[in-house]
Amino acid sequence: MDDLKHAVRSYAARHANADGLALTPVPGLRFMCVGSPQGDLHSIYRPLVCFVLQGGKRMTVGREQRVFSAGQSVIVGADMPVVGRIVQASANEPYMAIAVELEMTMLRELTAHLGAMPAQPPSEIRTLFAEDTNAAMLDCATRLMRLLDHPDATPLLHPGIMRELHYWLLAGQHGAALRALAAPDGYASRLAAAIAILRQEYRSRVPVERLAAAAGMSLTAFHKHFLHMTSLTPGQYQKRLRLIEARRLMLDEGFSASSAAFETGYASISQFTREYARLFNASPKRHVRGIMGAHELEHASAA
Repeated sequence: MDDLKHAVRSYAARHANADGLALTPVPGLRFMCVGSPQGDLHSIYRPLVCFVLQGGKRMTVGREQRVFSAGQSVIVGADMPVVGRIVQASANEPYMAIAVELEMTMLRELTAHLGAMPAQPPSEIRTLFAEDTNAAMLDCATRLMRLLDHPDATPLLHPGIMRELHYWLLAGQHGAALRALAAPDGYASRLAAAIAILRQEYRSRVPVERLAAAAGMSLTAFHKHFLHMTSLTPGQYQKRLRLIEARRLMLDEGFSASSAAFETGYASISQFTREYARLFNASPKRHVRGIMGAHELEHASAA
């Protein structure tokens, strides 16, 4: 485990953004390393499994809120709005985690081999799970990390490692729930078709009738099930996508507030500023300035 933490910390030191998030060239693999507790971080997660190696993090996913700490694995089983806050971290012992995005098509394929589970009522469908880290799954994550040093091997070895990881997830204590989420005719999969449209076209107004049709639901049923699963309306979900992307553009690519607003589909700077402040509790400029200042201070302390 110490070697794993050293590898994550070393890679993040070179590649992490202001939030401590480090993307990697290995598909679906990313790290987080944060040296001090920060404010709330709003995201919309794709389905993933996250292995917490050190420290602790509070996550609010939909209507559920839990604190996860070292030795635990977190599974998010659908495209969900997430509010994360690091609650245990220090310069000497930063919060560290490895996340791997899941492939729903692979879950469905493996589910077909394992046998379908009885359908779950929408009221019983959950999307956030936690368990003690499984050694077999962590071994898969470790082998994915090794591919960073062997890029030529990635196309050959990555599919097999991912298939094994998905198998262990389905064979674990939350396997039945993951099978239900991956079921092609289940509510989660049908809503995923509508969410994919929102992700691709978040800059533009998307008629809710089109989203409901993509999910194969009536308007009434679509609104009900979308709100139940994500805790947001489709309009709120799209707004969240816009604001999160605008924040990324300002932090990672140096966009001005006005440029980020127009890039993400806002026609009015004042509307963008109001909605940004409502979500992040600060104006765009002040929010970004504060994050960048904290990031520079953390790096100076580490040095």
